[in-house]
Amino acid sequence: MKSTQSMLVLDQVSRHFGAVAALSKVSLEVGHGQIACLVGHSGCGKSTLLRAVAGIETIDSGAISIAGVGVSGDGVFVEPEQRRVGFMFQDYALFPHLTVRQNVGFGLSRLARAERQQRVVETLDRIGIGALGDRYPHMLSGGEQQRVALARALAPQPRLLLMDEPFSNLDRGLRNKVRHETLAIVRDLDMTAVIVTHDPEEALAIGDMVALMQGGRLIETGTGERIYDAPWTANAATFFSQVNVIPARFTPSGLDTPLGRFPSPDFQGGTPCVMIRPQAVSIAETGLEVEVIDRAILGEIEEISFDVPGLDRPLIMRGTSRHDVGRGERVRINVNTSQVMIFPLSDLPANSL
Repeated sequence: MKSTQSMLVLDQVSRHFGAVAALSKVSLEVGHGQIACLVGHSGCGKSTLLRAVAGIETIDSGAISIAGVGVSGDGVFVEPEQRRVGFMFQDYALFPHLTVRQNVGFGLSRLARAERQQRVVETLDRIGIGALGDRYPHMLSGGEQQRVALARALAPQPRLLLMDEPFSNLDRGLRNKVRHETLAIVRDLDMTAVIVTHDPEEALAIGDMVALMQGGRLIETGTGERIYDAPWTANAATFFSQVNVIPARFTPSGLDTPLGRFPSPDFQGGTPCVMIRPQAVSIAETGLEVEVIDRAILGEIEEISFDVPGLDRPLIMRGTSRHDVGRGERVRINVNTSQVMIFPLSDLPANSL
Protein backbone atom coordinates (compact mmCIF):
# COMPACT_ATOMS: atom_id res chain seq x y z
CA MET A 1 0.00 0.00 0.00
CA LYS A 2 2.88 2.36 0.71
CA SER A 3 4.41 4.40 -2.05
CA THR A 4 7.37 6.73 -2.39
CA GLN A 5 4.87 9.30 -3.67
CA SER A 6 2.63 8.99 -0.61
CA MET A 7 2.68 11.79 1.95
CA LEU A 8 0.18 10.13 4.31
CA VAL A 9 -0.62 6.45 4.72
CA LEU A 10 -3.19 5.10 7.17
CA ASP A 11 -3.12 1.33 7.59
CA GLN A 12 -6.02 -0.34 9.44
CA VAL A 13 -6.25 2.48 11.99
CA SER A 14 -8.67 1.90 14.89
CA ARG A 15 -9.57 3.95 17.94
CA HIS A 16 -12.16 3.13 20.61
CA PHE A 17 -13.71 5.23 23.35
CA GLY A 18 -15.09 2.61 25.68
CA ALA A 19 -17.40 0.42 23.65
CA VAL A 20 -17.69 2.99 20.87
CA ALA A 21 -15.51 2.49 17.78
CA ALA A 22 -14.62 6.05 16.75
CA LEU A 23 -12.34 4.60 14.06
CA SER A 24 -12.54 1.05 12.72
CA LYS A 25 -9.75 -0.28 10.50
CA VAL A 26 -9.43 2.86 8.40
CA SER A 27 -6.96 2.61 5.51
CA LEU A 28 -6.22 5.57 3.26
CA GLU A 29 -3.34 6.85 1.13
CA VAL A 30 -2.86 10.51 0.21
CA GLY A 31 -0.28 11.37 -2.42
CA HIS A 32 2.20 14.22 -2.25
CA GLY A 33 0.52 17.49 -3.24
CA GLN A 34 -3.00 16.07 -3.07
CA ILE A 35 -5.91 17.65 -1.25
CA ALA A 36 -7.98 14.94 0.41
CA CYS A 37 -11.38 15.72 1.86
CA LEU A 38 -12.81 13.65 4.72
CA VAL A 39 -16.58 13.99 4.68
CA GLY A 40 -19.49 12.52 6.60
CA HIS A 41 -22.20 13.26 9.11
CA SER A 42 -21.34 14.51 12.60
CA GLY A 43 -19.91 11.76 14.77
CA CYS A 44 -18.66 9.62 11.86
CA GLY A 45 -15.04 9.77 13.06
CA LYS A 46 -13.50 12.24 10.61
CA SER A 47 -12.24 14.70 13.23
CA THR A 48 -10.91 11.85 15.38
CA LEU A 49 -8.99 10.60 12.36
CA LEU A 50 -7.53 14.05 11.74
CA ARG A 51 -6.44 14.32 15.37
CA ALA A 52 -4.84 10.88 15.19
CA VAL A 53 -2.79 11.95 12.18
CA ALA A 54 -1.70 15.08 14.07
CA GLY A 55 -0.72 13.00 17.12
CA ILE A 56 -3.25 14.71 19.37
CA GLU A 57 -5.15 11.42 19.58
CA THR A 58 -3.52 8.03 20.09
CA ILE A 59 -4.66 4.96 18.17
CA ASP A 60 -5.44 1.50 19.52
CA SER A 61 -4.19 -0.43 16.50
CA GLY A 62 -2.98 0.02 12.96
CA ALA A 63 -0.28 2.40 11.78
CA ILE A 64 0.14 5.95 10.46
CA SER A 65 3.11 7.11 8.41
CA ILE A 66 3.96 10.55 7.06
CA ALA A 67 6.41 10.93 4.18
CA GLY A 68 7.35 7.28 4.53
CA VAL A 69 8.16 7.49 8.25
CA GLY A 70 5.98 5.78 10.88
CA VAL A 71 4.53 8.22 13.41
CA SER A 72 1.88 6.08 15.17
CA GLY A 73 1.47 2.35 15.70
CA ASP A 74 3.82 -0.63 15.61
CA GLY A 75 5.32 0.49 18.92
CA VAL A 76 6.08 3.97 17.57
CA PHE A 77 4.64 7.31 18.63
CA VAL A 78 6.11 10.56 17.38
CA GLU A 79 5.07 13.61 19.39
CA PRO A 80 2.84 16.12 17.54
CA GLU A 81 5.49 18.84 17.46
CA GLN A 82 7.92 16.43 15.77
CA ARG A 83 5.56 15.40 12.94
CA ARG A 84 5.91 18.59 10.85
CA VAL A 85 2.13 18.78 10.59
CA GLY A 86 0.16 22.03 10.52
CA PHE A 87 -3.24 21.85 12.23
CA MET A 88 -6.02 24.37 11.70
CA PHE A 89 -8.89 24.00 14.16
CA GLN A 90 -12.56 24.63 13.44
CA ASP A 91 -12.76 27.53 15.92
CA TYR A 92 -9.31 28.79 14.78
CA ALA A 93 -8.04 28.65 18.42
CA LEU A 94 -6.27 32.01 18.21
CA PHE A 95 -4.78 33.32 21.43
CA PRO A 96 -6.91 36.38 22.32
CA HIS A 97 -4.11 38.12 24.27
CA LEU A 98 -1.62 37.89 21.40
CA THR A 99 -1.45 40.02 18.27
CA VAL A 100 -1.73 38.49 14.82
CA ARG A 101 2.05 38.60 14.46
CA GLN A 102 2.51 36.91 17.85
CA ASN A 103 -0.10 34.26 17.07
CA VAL A 104 1.60 33.35 13.81
CA GLY A 105 5.02 33.24 15.46
CA PHE A 106 3.87 31.15 18.42
CA GLY A 107 5.02 27.83 16.95
CA LEU A 108 8.40 29.16 15.83
CA SER A 109 10.10 29.36 19.22
CA ARG A 110 12.98 27.15 18.04
CA LEU A 111 14.04 29.70 15.45
CA ALA A 112 16.37 32.55 16.24
CA ARG A 113 14.51 35.80 16.88
CA ALA A 114 15.48 37.47 13.61
CA GLU A 115 14.63 34.35 11.59
CA ARG A 116 11.32 33.98 13.41
CA GLN A 117 10.34 37.57 12.69
CA GLN A 118 11.29 37.17 9.03
CA ARG A 119 9.25 33.96 8.75
CA VAL A 120 6.20 35.66 10.27
CA VAL A 121 6.45 38.61 7.87
CA GLU A 122 6.83 36.31 4.86
CA THR A 123 3.90 34.14 5.92
CA LEU A 124 1.57 37.07 6.58
CA ASP A 125 2.46 38.61 3.23
CA ARG A 126 1.87 35.30 1.43
CA ILE A 127 -1.60 35.03 2.95
CA GLY A 128 -2.25 38.69 2.14
CA ILE A 129 -2.74 39.90 5.71
CA GLY A 130 0.52 41.73 6.35
CA ALA A 131 -1.39 44.86 7.37
CA LEU A 132 -3.11 43.01 10.24
CA GLY A 133 0.06 42.14 12.14
CA ASP A 134 -0.53 44.41 15.15
CA ARG A 135 -4.22 43.65 15.60
CA TYR A 136 -5.74 41.30 18.16
CA PRO A 137 -8.20 38.48 17.24
CA HIS A 138 -11.26 40.37 18.55
CA MET A 139 -10.50 43.17 16.10
CA LEU A 140 -10.74 40.83 13.10
CA SER A 141 -13.63 39.65 10.96
CA GLY A 142 -14.38 35.94 10.63
CA GLY A 143 -12.58 35.77 7.30
CA GLU A 144 -9.53 37.56 8.70
CA GLN A 145 -9.40 35.20 11.69
CA GLN A 146 -9.51 32.26 9.31
CA ARG A 147 -6.57 33.65 7.35
CA VAL A 148 -4.58 34.21 10.54
CA ALA A 149 -5.24 30.61 11.60
CA LEU A 150 -4.04 29.45 8.18
CA ALA A 151 -0.91 31.60 8.47
CA ARG A 152 -0.14 30.15 11.90
CA ALA A 153 -0.53 26.59 10.55
CA LEU A 154 1.74 27.32 7.56
CA ALA A 155 4.45 29.33 9.37
CA PRO A 156 6.41 26.27 10.61
CA GLN A 157 6.52 25.08 6.97
CA PRO A 158 4.78 21.75 7.58
CA ARG A 159 4.88 18.92 5.07
CA LEU A 160 1.22 18.08 5.77
CA LEU A 161 -1.63 20.49 6.49
CA LEU A 162 -4.69 19.32 8.45
CA MET A 163 -7.83 21.47 8.49
CA ASP A 164 -10.91 20.68 10.60
CA GLU A 165 -14.05 22.33 9.18
CA PRO A 166 -11.98 25.43 8.27
CA PHE A 167 -14.78 27.32 6.51
CA SER A 168 -17.84 26.33 8.56
CA ASN A 169 -17.85 29.50 10.70
CA LEU A 170 -18.14 31.80 7.69
CA ASP A 171 -21.33 32.92 5.97
CA ARG A 172 -21.96 31.39 2.56
CA GLY A 173 -20.72 34.22 0.36
CA LEU A 174 -17.53 34.74 2.35
CA ARG A 175 -17.00 31.00 2.72
CA ASN A 176 -16.73 30.48 -1.04
CA LYS A 177 -14.28 33.37 -1.42
CA VAL A 178 -12.05 32.36 1.50
CA ARG A 179 -12.13 28.71 0.45
CA HIS A 180 -10.97 29.60 -3.05
CA GLU A 181 -8.14 31.78 -1.71
CA THR A 182 -7.07 29.16 0.83
CA LEU A 183 -6.92 26.34 -1.70
CA ALA A 184 -5.00 28.56 -4.13
CA ILE A 185 -2.35 29.11 -1.44
CA VAL A 186 -2.17 25.41 -0.57
CA ARG A 187 -1.77 24.43 -4.21
CA ASP A 188 0.76 27.20 -4.86
CA LEU A 189 2.88 25.75 -2.04
CA ASP A 190 2.48 22.24 -3.51
CA MET A 191 1.36 21.16 -0.06
CA THR A 192 -0.49 17.99 0.89
CA ALA A 193 -3.68 18.75 2.81
CA VAL A 194 -6.41 16.77 4.53
CA ILE A 195 -9.59 18.77 5.08
CA VAL A 196 -12.57 17.69 7.17
CA THR A 197 -16.07 18.85 6.25
CA HIS A 198 -19.66 17.75 6.73
CA ASP A 199 -20.77 19.58 3.57
CA PRO A 200 -21.14 17.27 0.53
CA GLU A 201 -20.91 20.13 -1.99
CA GLU A 202 -17.77 21.47 -0.36
CA ALA A 203 -16.15 18.04 -0.38
CA LEU A 204 -16.86 17.57 -4.09
CA ALA A 205 -15.60 21.06 -4.90
CA ILE A 206 -12.25 21.01 -3.11
CA GLY A 207 -10.95 17.46 -2.90
CA ASP A 208 -8.61 15.78 -5.38
CA MET A 209 -9.71 12.78 -3.35
CA VAL A 210 -12.98 12.50 -1.44
CA ALA A 211 -13.25 9.99 1.42
CA LEU A 212 -16.71 9.28 2.84
CA MET A 213 -16.87 8.08 6.44
CA GLN A 214 -19.73 6.56 8.40
CA GLY A 215 -19.73 5.08 11.89
CA GLY A 216 -15.94 5.18 12.16
CA ARG A 217 -15.43 3.36 8.86
CA LEU A 218 -14.24 4.53 5.49
CA ILE A 219 -17.18 3.78 3.18
CA GLU A 220 -15.89 4.95 -0.18
CA THR A 221 -13.05 6.97 -1.71
CA GLY A 222 -12.52 8.46 -5.13
CA THR A 223 -12.37 11.68 -7.11
CA GLY A 224 -15.32 13.98 -6.60
CA GLU A 225 -16.48 13.38 -10.16
CA ARG A 226 -16.37 9.59 -9.86
CA ILE A 227 -17.92 9.34 -6.42
CA TYR A 228 -20.83 11.56 -7.52
CA ASP A 229 -21.41 10.29 -11.06
CA ALA A 230 -20.80 6.60 -10.38
CA PRO A 231 -20.97 5.85 -6.65
CA TRP A 232 -20.09 2.31 -5.61
CA THR A 233 -22.32 2.34 -2.54
CA ALA A 234 -25.85 3.41 -1.68
CA ASN A 235 -24.41 5.47 1.18
CA ALA A 236 -22.38 7.57 -1.24
CA ALA A 237 -25.30 7.97 -3.64
CA THR A 238 -27.60 9.30 -0.91
CA PHE A 239 -24.99 11.40 0.91
CA PHE A 240 -23.81 13.53 -1.98
CA SER A 241 -27.21 14.48 -3.32
CA GLN A 242 -30.93 14.00 -2.96
CA VAL A 243 -32.16 10.86 -4.72
CA ASN A 244 -35.50 9.36 -5.65
CA VAL A 245 -35.65 5.83 -4.26
CA ILE A 246 -37.72 3.59 -6.56
CA PRO A 247 -38.76 0.00 -5.76
CA ALA A 248 -37.89 -2.50 -8.47
CA ARG A 249 -38.13 -6.17 -9.36
CA PHE A 250 -36.23 -8.29 -11.82
CA THR A 251 -37.87 -9.62 -14.95
CA PRO A 252 -36.27 -11.47 -17.88
CA SER A 253 -36.31 -8.23 -19.88
CA GLY A 254 -35.13 -5.77 -17.23
CA LEU A 255 -36.05 -4.00 -14.02
CA ASP A 256 -39.73 -3.22 -13.63
CA THR A 257 -40.50 -0.07 -11.63
CA PRO A 258 -43.42 2.34 -11.23
CA LEU A 259 -41.54 4.61 -13.66
CA GLY A 260 -41.25 1.93 -16.32
CA ARG A 261 -38.70 -0.69 -17.27
CA PHE A 262 -34.96 -0.06 -17.03
CA PRO A 263 -32.04 -2.15 -18.27
CA SER A 264 -30.68 -4.49 -15.61
CA PRO A 265 -26.95 -5.12 -15.33
CA ASP A 266 -25.50 -8.29 -13.87
CA PHE A 267 -26.79 -7.79 -10.35
CA GLN A 268 -26.08 -10.25 -7.56
CA GLY A 269 -27.19 -8.19 -4.58
CA GLY A 270 -30.58 -9.68 -3.73
CA THR A 271 -33.63 -7.41 -3.98
CA PRO A 272 -32.75 -4.43 -6.18
CA CYS A 273 -33.54 -0.79 -5.64
CA VAL A 274 -33.33 1.97 -8.23
CA MET A 275 -32.01 5.43 -7.36
CA ILE A 276 -32.60 8.41 -9.62
CA ARG A 277 -31.29 11.90 -8.97
CA PRO A 278 -33.80 14.74 -9.46
CA GLN A 279 -31.89 16.14 -12.45
CA ALA A 280 -32.34 12.86 -14.32
CA VAL A 281 -36.11 13.47 -14.43
CA SER A 282 -37.56 15.77 -17.10
CA ILE A 283 -40.95 16.90 -18.39
CA ALA A 284 -41.52 15.75 -21.98
CA GLU A 285 -44.20 15.51 -24.65
CA THR A 286 -44.26 11.74 -24.34
CA GLY A 287 -43.63 9.46 -21.40
CA LEU A 288 -45.23 8.45 -18.11
CA GLU A 289 -48.25 10.55 -17.12
CA VAL A 290 -48.05 11.93 -13.56
CA GLU A 291 -49.70 14.62 -11.43
CA VAL A 292 -47.92 17.75 -10.25
CA ILE A 293 -47.95 18.03 -6.45
CA ASP A 294 -45.90 21.19 -6.03
CA ARG A 295 -43.48 23.56 -7.78
CA ALA A 296 -40.85 25.69 -6.01
CA ILE A 297 -38.18 28.09 -7.20
CA LEU A 298 -34.90 27.58 -5.30
CA GLY A 299 -32.93 30.44 -6.81
CA GLU A 300 -31.56 29.25 -10.14
CA ILE A 301 -33.02 25.79 -9.53
CA GLU A 302 -36.64 24.81 -10.11
CA GLU A 303 -37.99 21.85 -8.12
CA ILE A 304 -41.18 20.05 -9.07
CA SER A 305 -42.66 17.10 -7.20
CA PHE A 306 -44.97 14.55 -8.81
CA ASP A 307 -47.44 11.96 -7.61
CA VAL A 308 -46.57 8.68 -9.31
CA PRO A 309 -48.80 5.61 -8.93
CA GLY A 310 -46.89 2.92 -7.07
CA LEU A 311 -44.57 5.32 -5.21
CA ASP A 312 -45.06 6.06 -1.52
CA ARG A 313 -43.14 9.33 -1.79
CA PRO A 314 -43.33 12.17 -4.34
CA LEU A 315 -40.93 11.94 -7.27
CA ILE A 316 -38.65 14.99 -7.30
CA MET A 317 -37.40 16.74 -10.44
CA ARG A 318 -34.82 19.53 -10.40
CA GLY A 319 -33.28 21.65 -13.13
CA THR A 320 -32.47 25.15 -14.32
CA SER A 321 -35.38 25.33 -16.79
CA ARG A 322 -38.72 26.90 -15.84
CA HIS A 323 -42.02 25.09 -16.42
CA ASP A 324 -45.41 26.77 -16.33
CA VAL A 325 -47.19 24.03 -14.39
CA GLY A 326 -49.24 24.09 -11.20
CA ARG A 327 -50.62 21.78 -8.54
CA GLY A 328 -53.04 19.19 -9.87
CA GLU A 329 -51.93 19.43 -13.49
CA ARG A 330 -51.05 16.26 -15.32
CA VAL A 331 -47.84 16.11 -17.33
CA ARG A 332 -45.58 13.49 -18.86
CA ILE A 333 -42.07 12.76 -17.67
CA ASN A 334 -38.99 10.90 -18.88
CA VAL A 335 -35.99 9.52 -17.00
CA ASN A 336 -32.43 9.62 -18.32
CA THR A 337 -31.61 5.92 -18.08
CA SER A 338 -27.86 6.59 -18.22
CA GLN A 339 -28.15 8.19 -14.78
CA VAL A 340 -30.07 5.36 -13.15
CA MET A 341 -28.25 3.77 -10.20
CA ILE A 342 -29.01 0.27 -8.89
CA PHE A 343 -28.13 -1.00 -5.42
CA PRO A 344 -29.30 -3.79 -3.12
CA LEU A 345 -32.36 -2.70 -1.19
CA SER A 346 -30.69 -3.97 1.99
CA ASP A 347 -27.81 -1.46 1.55
CA LEU A 348 -29.98 1.63 1.66
CA PRO A 349 -29.56 3.94 4.67
CA ALA A 350 -32.60 3.73 6.94
CA ASN A 351 -33.57 7.37 6.34
CA SER A 352 -33.78 6.76 2.58
CA LEU A 353 -36.71 4.40 2.80
